[in-house]
Amino acid sequence: MTMDGQAGGGRTIGVATALGGTLSNQLGAASGSLAFPVIGPVGVVAVRQIVAAMILLPVVRPRVRDLTRAQWWPVLLLALVFATMNVSLYVAIERIGLGVAVTMEFCGPLAVALLSSRTRTSAICALGAGAGVVAILRPQPTTDYLGIGLGLVAACSWAAYILLNRTIGSRIPGVQGTATAAGVSAAAFLPVGAWVLITTRPDAFTLLCAVGAGVLASTVPFVADLIALRRIPANLFGILMSINPVLAALIGAMLLDEHLGPIEWVGIALIVTANATALLVPGSPPLRPGRTSDSQLAGPAPTP
Repeated sequence: MTMDGQAGGGRTIGVATALGGTLSNQLGAASGSLAFPVIGPVGVVAVRQIVAAMILLPVVRPRVRDLTRAQWWPVLLLALVFATMNVSLYVAIERIGLGVAVTMEFCGPLAVALLSSRTRTSAICALGAGAGVVAILRPQPTTDYLGIGLGLVAACSWAAYILLNRTIGSRIPGVQGTATAAGVSAAAFLPVGAWVLITTRPDAFTLLCAVGAGVLASTVPFVADLIALRRIPANLFGILMSINPVLAALIGAMLLDEHLGPIEWVGIALIVTANATALLVPGSPPLRPGRTSDSQLAGPAPTP
């Protein structure tokens, strides 16, 4: 096989892996939502964080004892961001549905990309994304403003995740910082998870759905990201991640009976198009995350 053929094969594997990780992420969110009636969104997040840390920490083996004070503070902040982001997103999913919640969250990396670019095209993308948000919001008597607000909190948390990873990536090698933050977040959720399990006594199906969220929405996408980012450019990876809101809406419709109207679909399309276009704008300064690549500007999902 020629070098071009090997490169093409690696690119195909990278694209397939990135899309597989994205699909797994949204299936994990859907799995977690099936456990909401018994243990609630916070209980699902607790189980998800603990499961993710149990898998991630033995694999990465971060050298926690070697971390300095300058390295610890962004790690602790990232752990707080993980907790805020996942709780706000899962409560939003419970209130406004998977598709709309994920689309609101996706505004976070989009905002970082647009603010980093500062070109005429990025301004047009910002207007398009704003129109998409308005289309989804559409003030009505039945609008769940709390759910929308929580989705935007998740978006701000995702933006903070990107910026914190820029700092962590410059201070801690590899993915040790992200793994450590995931472990700290899981430790904080241990008493919450214990309380929820003791007071609700969930059945096997509920536990399986919650554990599935930890594996499908955390571990699998994390590994898939690492594999994909070694084979495809960061901007292509980010464009592929733009499909997250679309997959979330489709999975919500097929598995959770959450059907969106035409206007909501138009809003999702506007936001996805704005993100993909922003990543094609030349001259966007890269961020240096702790995930082995300059990809956080491209918007990979914060899986742990």
